[in-house]
Amino acid sequence: MRPLTVLIAGAGVAALEATLALRHLADELVEIELVAPENEFAYRPMSVAEPFKQGEVRRFPLDRLVDAAGARLRHGALAGVDLAEKTATLEDGTELAWDVLLLALGTQPTEAVPGALTFRGAQDRAALVELLADAAAGRIRSIIFALPTMAAWPLPLYELALMTKLHLENVGATRTSVEIVTPEARPLGVFGQAASDAVEQLLELRGIPVRTHTTPAVFRDGALVVVPGLSIRADRTVTLPVPQGLPVAGLPQDARGFVRTDEHGLLEGQADVYAAGDMTAFPLKQGGIAAQQADAAAESIAATAGAQVSPQPFRPVLRGLLLTGLSPQFLRANPLEAASMADAEALWWPPAKIVGKHLSPFLASQLGISVEAPPAGMGALDVEVELERSHGDWSPAAR
Repeated sequence: MRPLTVLIAGAGVAALEATLALRHLADELVEIELVAPENEFAYRPMSVAEPFKQGEVRRFPLDRLVDAAGARLRHGALAGVDLAEKTATLEDGTELAWDVLLLALGTQPTEAVPGALTFRGAQDRAALVELLADAAAGRIRSIIFALPTMAAWPLPLYELALMTKLHLENVGATRTSVEIVTPEARPLGVFGQAASDAVEQLLELRGIPVRTHTTPAVFRDGALVVVPGLSIRADRTVTLPVPQGLPVAGLPQDARGFVRTDEHGLLEGQADVYAAGDMTAFPLKQGGIAAQQADAAAESIAATAGAQVSPQPFRPVLRGLLLTGLSPQFLRANPLEAASMADAEALWWPPAKIVGKHLSPFLASQLGISVEAPPAGMGALDVEVELERSHGDWSPAAR
C-alpha cells in the first residue's frame, strides 16, 4: 500500500505539532507536505516582553524546521479547496491532491477598539516603547489596558499591564496610573477560581485596579467609551486584537471565518478533512491548546493510515505562564474538571509559554538545548522546553 498523502495547510504551532506527531505515530505510513507562505517560524509568546527588554521572540528558518520534522515544504498560500475532489488550489493556481487535509491556517488579527493601540506582537513593539517613553517623561498620566469582548486569549493584556506598571515605577513615573478594563467577571477567570484569586491579589499588590463586566468600544477624545456608552478618562488605551479566520473558498466557515470540528478535529460532515489551532471555532486561541488539538487530529489520521494507535479525543487543559516583570505566575486549569491552580513554582516542567508534546523538545533540539530533569519530587508533569533563556529568574539553571 502506498503511504497516505497528508497535506497540512499552515506552518504554525498546530501544523508543526501535527507533523511531528504523525511522523512519530505513523512514520513511513504517511507522506506529509506543508503549504505556507511564511519563510520562518516565530515563537511569539515572548513578544509582550520585548518592549520591556525582558525577552525576545525566537525565530527559526521554516524550511529547515519542516525538513528536520520529516516533511516537505511548499511555499504558497491556500486559496481554495474542493472537498469532493480532494484537491487544494494555491493563490498562484497550483493544484495539490491529498488523501487527508489538515487545516492549520491560524487567524488574522483585527482591530477591536478604534483609537486604541492594538498590540499584535513584534510589529507594535515600537509603538508601545514610544508610549512607555511618553509616560516616563510625564506626558502620559493614565493608561487603560482594555480587553475586547471577543479577545480569544486574555493573558497577554494582563502581562502588558503588570510589566508597564513595574517599568514606570522603576523609571520614577509613579504618578502614571495603570488600569484594566475587561468584560470578564473576574481577572483571568478562564483559569478558574484559584488562579483568578491569585491574579486578583497580584494586581491589588501592584496597585492596578480592575473594572470587570465592562466592555470597551472605542477610545476617543481622551476617554475610553464602554458599553453602554459610558466614558472612562484616560490619556492612552492599549488593547489586544480579535482573531478573524482567513477565508478559503470551498470551506464551510462561520461568519467570523472559523470552522467547526468534532473532538478528533474532523470538520463537520467530513471524513478526511481536519482542522487544528486558532482557525477552529474553539473559543480559546492559544499555542498550547493548538498543540493539543493537533495531537488529537494526528492520532486519528495515523489510525487511518494503518498505525496501531487508539485516537484520543481533544480534552483541553489550559496552561498559562503569566509574565509579571518579576517572578512569573504559573496558571493551570482543567475546564472539564473545574480544576484550577496557581503558583510561583512551576506547575509543568520544564517551564515555558507553549506546552507542545512533540514541538517543544523538537525546538529545543534545534537550539541545542537539552531538556533538563525536573526538580526532585516534582516528576515529569509535562513535556516542554525552556526557550526563553533570557529570563534568568525562572530558568531551570537558575532554579
